[in-house]
Amino acid sequence: MPGRLTLDFLKTESSAGFAPVLAAAAALALANSPLAPDYFHFLAKPIPVQVGAFAQTESVAGWIKDGLMAAFFLIVGLEIKFEVQRGELSSPRRLATPVLAAVGGMAVPALVYLAVNSGPNGTAGGWPVGTPTDIAFALAALNVVGRRLPASLRLFLLTLAIADDVGAVAIIGFVYSHAIRWSAVIGAGVVLALLAMLSRARRGPLLLYAAGFVLVWAFCLKSGVSTSIAGIACAMTVPAGARRPGGQSMLTLFMDALHPWVAFGVLPLFAFAAAGFAFYGLGPTAIASPVTLGITLALLVGKPIGVFGVALLAAILRVGRRPTGATWLELLGVAALTGVGFTMSLYLAQLALPGALAQSEARLGVIAGSLASIALGGLILSWAGARGNEA
Repeated sequence: MPGRLTLDFLKTESSAGFAPVLAAAAALALANSPLAPDYFHFLAKPIPVQVGAFAQTESVAGWIKDGLMAAFFLIVGLEIKFEVQRGELSSPRRLATPVLAAVGGMAVPALVYLAVNSGPNGTAGGWPVGTPTDIAFALAALNVVGRRLPASLRLFLLTLAIADDVGAVAIIGFVYSHAIRWSAVIGAGVVLALLAMLSRARRGPLLLYAAGFVLVWAFCLKSGVSTSIAGIACAMTVPAGARRPGGQSMLTLFMDALHPWVAFGVLPLFAFAAAGFAFYGLGPTAIASPVTLGITLALLVGKPIGVFGVALLAAILRVGRRPTGATWLELLGVAALTGVGFTMSLYLAQLALPGALAQSEARLGVIAGSLASIALGGLILSWAGARGNEA
């Protein structure tokens, strides 16, 4: 069962990775067309929501980031819990190399960005933007440029990206949760405790879980804590071993039900809202700005150096091992593909870099770094394939 579900996940992620790309392309086209004022006006339009005592007004882009993206983080949390208990993350020997590589793949890009932005014109606060890997986009790219690679490399990339997500969520929780209202935090904690108690019943009504998720999200939105934490925290309360009447666990039931909506709905909407910026407003100085260059180099250079370097060091020190059946050159190609940041990088950019110009520079850096990482990874994997054919 774990192996089948993991392979199904890989297949779905590979195909779903293209949906946000198409949405981002549409956003860029609109932002640089005569319809640009309508596009930006639509994203900035305030929408008030009131349900009982809950009242909140956010822009369209704000509701997508703080509302719909909570479902994305719920899926991330469910996948983390599944992999820890029954999948790739449940084996310490398989876990060591990709998790250590994920740490390197977050630390080195941050250092690269800070090095580029160390001058008086730099913006040091953008260091988290180049640290994450977009799991859907990276797997889609790997499916295109590395179809004949061993399955172990795909699982390595999947495991690394999941560990990467844990790190990104930790950054969001510790760095970007401000002005906390503790009464709302306590409310979220009470609901989470009730959900944890419900999970012990093993066959709790699905409607109660859904209501609990919405309440935790609402409390987090009011508390000042990032709603991404709400998604992860709620996922941890879903029982992994409980069986529904059809024989499916509650955990896999939620994953199967939510994943298509998130992959083909939430993420494309977020890409459409986050990726659009006007090229004519940037100019040569913005294209070569420390923010743009820092993010581009963090993804293109920092990610492969961090991932491959730590993986190699782990093998030398015998605390980890190279993916089964893969060469070091193939692993280097996959490490280059981890520079595809996209969704999570755009999300972190909105949190880390206030101001329209910095946001545009960050988006340009994310897109340029991600596309360049795909090209670099494809070249390395093509070279590895040619060497394999010669041998």
